[in-house]
Amino acid sequence: MLHLVTNRKLIPDGNIFRVIEECVNAGIDSIILREKDLSYDELYNIAKEIKLIADKKSVPLIINGTLDVARDLKCHGFHTGFNCIKNKLPDFDGIIGVSIHSVEEAIQAQNLGANYIIAGHIFPTDCKKGLEPRGTDFIKKIKQNVEIPIICIGGINETNIKKVYESGSNGVAVMSSIMKSDNIYNTVHNLK
Repeated sequence: MLHLVTNRKLIPDGNIFRVIEECVNAGIDSIILREKDLSYDELYNIAKEIKLIADKKSVPLIINGTLDVARDLKCHGFHTGFNCIKNKLPDFDGIIGVSIHSVEEAIQAQNLGANYIIAGHIFPTDCKKGLEPRGTDFIKKIKQNVEIPIICIGGINETNIKKVYESGSNGVAVMSSIMKSDNIYNTVHNLK
């Protein structure tokens, strides 16, 4: 499973709708809209347009961080960071994912009822410059301790994706390599 995590600031021409359309047409499995700097109204308006594009091919749209937008647009899912859940997942009529950075957080997210976790960062990435990647052993340790799907993120590309799946990941989430791509169709297909 290949999940797109958005960051419109990485898109060379700034056209997030073009990128989403190309990803949907290329067969992306879900879109996690992660535009943290936007107000409710700004995010709502962008998410509304993206949902129209995604719905054409039944691609789930998951909103990162802004529960009200996820609820108001009746999106497929809501995603949040582990530090935001405070020992209780929010009330949401859809799937809920949690970003984790340790095995303990993964276990707790599962125990609270998360539908999936995003674990990272696995390999070196510009998004986490200077921070030591956790590597594929991190995936193996999580897999031994949780039963919910593990989606891995961080520096994953076509040369190392096989190692991620061999370590027990159920899917990958990619940001930079798709957002910056000049051939999204090929990028998505090379990662699937």
